[in-house]
This record gives sequence, C-alpha cells and structure tokens, in this order.
Amino acid sequence: MKKYIVSFVVILVVFLILRNTSKGRLVTNHLKGVVTNTVLTPSYIDTEKDSISTRVIVPDGYKRVSYPKGSFQEYLRHYQLKTYGSKIINYDNTEYFAQNWHEAILEIPVPSNGLQQCADALMRMRSEYLWKKNKKSKIGFNFTSGHYCSWNKYAEGYRPKIKGNKVTFHKTATVNHSKANFYKYLNLIYTYAGTLSMYNELPKVAVKNVQIGDMLVKPGSPGHIEIVIDEIIDQKGNKMYLLAQGNTPAQNVCLLKNFENTAISPWYQFVENEAVYTPSYSFNKARFIRFK
Repeated sequence: MKKYIVSFVVILVVFLILRNTSKGRLVTNHLKGVVTNTVLTPSYIDTEKDSISTRVIVPDGYKRVSYPKGSFQEYLRHYQLKTYGSKIINYDNTEYFAQNWHEAILEIPVPSNGLQQCADALMRMRSEYLWKKNKKSKIGFNFTSGHYCSWNKYAEGYRPKIKGNKVTFHKTATVNHSKANFYKYLNLIYTYAGTLSMYNELPKVAVKNVQIGDMLVKPGSPGHIEIVIDEIIDQKGNKMYLLAQGNTPAQNVCLLKNFENTAISPWYQFVENEAVYTPSYSFNKARFIRFK
C-alpha cells in the first residue's frame, strides 16, 4: 500500500510541475482531453451534420452572432465538413499522429507538395472566398520580405525575381486567369509568405472586437496561427468562439477541441493578453489579426 501511495504522490508532483510550464500544460491538457473524450460523449456536437453551423451546437443561453449574407464570416460559418470521425491526413497521405485533437475536418484539399501548412491553409480559405465572390482583385499577400504579390499581376504573367531580401517582378509568362493557374499562384504565396508576414501585414484586433475570420497568432519562424470560424454571444455580452487550424506537416484543416476547458469544448473564451491553450499549441497571449 505504501508503494502505491508513493507512486501516486510522485505522479501528482510531476503533474503539478508540468502544469506550470506552457509545454507541460499542453501535455496535461492533452491527457485530460483524452480521458474526457473517452469517458464522455461530446455535448455540443451533432455527428450527423455536415457544416460548421450545423455540426456544432450552441450552448443554452447563447445565440450565433449575425453577419450579412455573403460575408466572409458567413462563408466560414457554413463551411462544409467531412463525415464525423474522419481522420487528419498529411499531404503524403499518411495519418497524423494525433487523431483526438479535432471535432471536424473541413473540406479543403491538401496538395501533395507539402506546402499548404498552417498560415497557408488560412490564406487559401480567404483567397477561395474572394475568388467565389468575384473579388479577385483583392487577392494578394505580402512576402516575408514585405513585397506585395497580387493574383492579378501573377495572372498577367508577372513573376518574382528574388535575391536575398530584394524582390522584383518581371513579365516572364503568358496571361492566364484560369483556376489551375490560381493554385499555382497560391503555391508561390505558400513558399514566400507565412505567419510572420501575415502578422506584420495585417491589422491587429483587440479581444473585445474579435469576430469570425480573425486569426489567433503567435508570429515567428516558426510561429503558429488559427482562425475563428464561429462566434456566439449571451444576453450579458459574453462571447465564445470556434477555432480551426492547418498545421505542419501540411494536412487537413480541422476544427479544434478545447482541452483547457472540456466543459465547453469545442467552444473557446478569450481574455485580453492571457494565454490560450489549444491542443497542438500554446499562445502566450490572446493576440489576433484580421484579413483586409
């Protein structure tokens, strides 16, 4: 009996030590999430439904925040999902090692070239929205060097010549406005833009003003970024959100569970400048950016 007590105390001490570090907290949250998901059926998931707005149930006392029809916010909220229980698949058709982080897989193809990683997947979502809404002139992103690369110029045949941090554009290709060429353009963006360039380029957003389409970000090389894909509010003005992410290696975009607060999972709450813990990443503070 004494042996078991000592073992329990050791495990408890290790748990408490881990809990006080960001990496340790991810580990303990992950273990807590695994146990919770094994024991309990998800409270806010309708496994029969096939979109963000229908798959994820709104808790009592909350309602979805309204946005104009045709807006980027509504586009994300109604994003189509794969069948419940679908696995996260990497770009090379292998299974990702962690299959219990997500409640849904978004219907976004993963190129076999391995380029479509965390920030890239979100730039794709934004670009495809603008393409579908015939707002192609707004498709464009800064390279990490700070140079702007637009779809319009690419379609007209302009290509970057990169030497160190110096970038110049030259007309070296024929005019091509096709969808296939659009995805070649995105491959170029994936190569030369990322989390850091997005953070430097895009407007910053205070937690109190966060809306669907805003992105939780930790800038860096590497850093990480996740996107808000739904938003709800109660009568007191308290809000909760859903988060989705692409990842490294390039893989399916997934709707994340909330291991930090399993009682409301997959919904999240944010507090200005406080840390945010998602299953695969710890953000040292709630910091958001918004597409222009």
